[in-house]
Amino acid sequence: MKYISLFSGAMGLDLGLERAGFVTAACNEISIEAVETIRTNKPNLAVSQESIVNLTGKDLLALAKLKKVRLVVGGPPCQAFSVFGKRQGLADSRGKMVFEFIRIISETQPDVFLMENVRGLLSMPLFSPKEFAEGEDLDPKWMEKGSLVEKILAEFNSIGYRVDCFVVNSVNYGAPQIRERLLFIGNRHGIISNMPEPQFSNRTEDNLPPFRTLGDAIGKNFIDPCPEVMNFSPRKLEYLSMIPPGGNWRSLPLDVQKESMGKSWFLKGGRSAYWRKLSFAFPSPTVVTMPNHAGTSMCHPLELRAISVGEAAAIQEFPRDWKFCGSTTSKFRQVGNAVPTRLGEVAGQAIKAIFSEIEKHKRRPLTNFENRIIHLRPHVRTRQFWKNGQAIAGDVSYYADEEETVESNTPQFEFELSN
Repeated sequence: MKYISLFSGAMGLDLGLERAGFVTAACNEISIEAVETIRTNKPNLAVSQESIVNLTGKDLLALAKLKKVRLVVGGPPCQAFSVFGKRQGLADSRGKMVFEFIRIISETQPDVFLMENVRGLLSMPLFSPKEFAEGEDLDPKWMEKGSLVEKILAEFNSIGYRVDCFVVNSVNYGAPQIRERLLFIGNRHGIISNMPEPQFSNRTEDNLPPFRTLGDAIGKNFIDPCPEVMNFSPRKLEYLSMIPPGGNWRSLPLDVQKESMGKSWFLKGGRSAYWRKLSFAFPSPTVVTMPNHAGTSMCHPLELRAISVGEAAAIQEFPRDWKFCGSTTSKFRQVGNAVPTRLGEVAGQAIKAIFSEIEKHKRRPLTNFENRIIHLRPHVRTRQFWKNGQAIAGDVSYYADEEETVESNTPQFEFELSN
């Protein structure tokens, strides 16, 4: 089945859907470098670099050479909702792209759509206090947390779609990375959609295979297809040289913590990624677009450097021969902004089940709607950096007893640590 992809980026979501059996008929992406990446890897695929604001559903159908499309997918820009950003919501022009996605769904009327975004969208208000103060006759409920998602679901309902929103984590499905995401799956046939339950776990009581780890993705025998690095400054490298694999700022002497972190040292939360060195024994943290920042550090476990483009792409489970175009900074942005291919594949399986139901029952368009927001163990903790008043490296499981260390499902690596 052919589908149309919006906000395609480097095609992480699409590669997963293709593994599930779907065929990308056309892509729309505004980034010059990402479009070059798509064209380099898929020279026969129709791609539009036009802003979606200037495109209609008819334009996209013509691009895809389709009279009718049954599936439309996309991940509108998430920076306006991310907890790592300023969270300006619809005050940020990128945040408004969610409604452009809804417009395209209205104009193309696919049987099913898939929309991906960050978990931070769940807590966003429709209007900020400033916008509310300047508005006229605004209902105060639209300034409450979660009102933006409420509005999005209502808009989808108004154009004939029932929506199930799944809060998921890629590590639960076999990705070697902890990455929370929202997946909105909608259809206009009244069918309840379901994502699979978690298939991997780090809790013995779940009786599931253990999480895949960083060692699985970029361990001992990894051959890097793109060793480009956005490295740390000499000053940052000096601090990171004092951190053991799996540790973070907690591993530094108190005076060095304060010296290196400045005002951030006094914060009460959100500091676990400060001076973070990765561990082969655990899943990777979320791949970021700038791994060489002190507060979002992704330092290689054994080499004193940030992870490379090729390593980040392997964590996201891109094919080894997938070529990223542009500058090193642009390549990291494409990899870091991508949907893990694993989530695309799992979502594709859920969508195939919907199409099976459509063909079986030939359901008619909806008149009643029942949206759902379902959490499938999205918030996963794997390791500790601080316990009983002591700093610990990343070899102690979050669920472990005080003396227990993690037992990885990966081979034990034997390397000599050096600076």
